[in-house]
Amino acid sequence: MSVQLSQRLQQYQAHISQSKPKVAGRLTRVIGLTLEAIGCQAAVGTQCKVESSSGYIDAEVVGFEGDKIYLMPSETIQGILPGAKVVPSATQDHLQLSMDLLGRVLDARGQAIDGKGKIATSDQPRAHHKLNPLHRKQISQPLDVGIRAINSILTVGMGQRIGLFAGSGVGKSVLLGMMTRGTAADVIVVGLIGERGREVKEFIEEILGESGRERAVVIAAPADNAPLMRLKGCETASSVAEYFRDQGLNVLLLIDSITRYAQAQREIALAVGEPPATKGYPPSVFAKLPALVERAGNGGDGQGSITAFFTVLSEGDDMQDPIADASRAILDGHIVLSRELADDGHYPAIDIAKSISRVMPAVTSDEHQQQARIIKQLFSSYQNSKDLISIGAYTKGTDPTIDAAVKLKPKMDKFLQQGMKEVITYDDCLSHLSTLTSSFRA
Repeated sequence: MSVQLSQRLQQYQAHISQSKPKVAGRLTRVIGLTLEAIGCQAAVGTQCKVESSSGYIDAEVVGFEGDKIYLMPSETIQGILPGAKVVPSATQDHLQLSMDLLGRVLDARGQAIDGKGKIATSDQPRAHHKLNPLHRKQISQPLDVGIRAINSILTVGMGQRIGLFAGSGVGKSVLLGMMTRGTAADVIVVGLIGERGREVKEFIEEILGESGRERAVVIAAPADNAPLMRLKGCETASSVAEYFRDQGLNVLLLIDSITRYAQAQREIALAVGEPPATKGYPPSVFAKLPALVERAGNGGDGQGSITAFFTVLSEGDDMQDPIADASRAILDGHIVLSRELADDGHYPAIDIAKSISRVMPAVTSDEHQQQARIIKQLFSSYQNSKDLISIGAYTKGTDPTIDAAVKLKPKMDKFLQQGMKEVITYDDCLSHLSTLTSSFRA
């Protein structure tokens, strides 16, 4: 069979499938947020309408067993009656993408929620497609994020995927906001997933600001959204970032947080009967994490890049949490925010001794790497001996490295700390680093 004939046959089959009338089923059981229905055939991922006392609500097929299908609603299930009609949708939702997305705030489905009217879309809906890893450009250039501790000690490469690990209330969202104001990227895509609804407006108006919002797209799926919407929120943010990357632009993608994404998938998977594996997380969670992360990175010829920061919420400040551990293995580096530093008023509370950028050697000079290594060693030596120094048990002259760390501690603190609205360029960061290490050698 010729290639042309095969393509025509596939098009005909697709047409027949789309034109086939959708048979409505009926609801048989509701358990928690999971709906069970019989009498209709619908593939996993199909959008459906479920009858309720106040109209129809949206739901998506997330699994099946025999002739039963399992659906997850995208909104409250209040008003659903026994035997309610379930109608598979003839057309599926497609994310509409265009350059007019800049400056807008979207929900998990890509619909505008900022009251500025409908978004004009000039491009056809695009499906996600995997990039051949051999077609991706190598990471060879640093990305300026406007933060001295990161630019100088944990340099990020354009197209890198890096994790921001921290417990609650240590300054993750503020650090992301600082990046949006100071980055040299062309476009910023922010996914606020599973966080408090109050923080969405606060992030947009106070942290992002008018200047940052002009080149940013914000996707918001707060904590009160259904698990399905929190899951889609991350995927929508990735799709928007991919669109701008395909236009040849360099994108900074900020997802806060990937832990909420994993928790949403856990809720859905457990609801349809998937067995828990690692500390209550089913296997599908650990399959979805790398699939999401791999969507970021450099594109091919003629494309731009997606440099991604994924915040990882370490429950109880446990860095061995299953999601934290899995994320650390699939990302290109990790930045750890320390509660101890935050309690001391050290902001941003980046623990440079426990953080690493795996692509830093590929985007920095040997001299830069040596200078960063010196600061990390001094910082680590002081932190390890902090208790002895604070009670006066350390004797000067015992260890030259600790002596140097004690001497340079005030300068290191000044170097690593930065105001929330302060932006420091990459070149200035290198100049400050060189000055600091010169005083060590002196």
